[in-house]
Amino acid sequence: MGLSNTLKVQRAILGINQSELSNLVGVSRQTISLIERGDYNPSITLVLKLTKVFGVTTEELFHYEEDN
Repeated sequence: MGLSNTLKVQRAILGINQSELSNLVGVSRQTISLIERGDYNPSITLVLKLTKVFGVTTEELFHYEEDN
């Protein structure tokens, strides 16, 4: 399974779209979309920026499950 996230849920809570979030953390809207779909694993720097925007911990935003 790999890395899953609650990015879409957190965006909904804040009431922002992918473009607004991308501007807040300095990446493209496409990068946010890829992360939400699980097709891209963000750098630790980007993870920290995202957690700061949402006011949550890394564990609340991302969850890793090993493939069996």
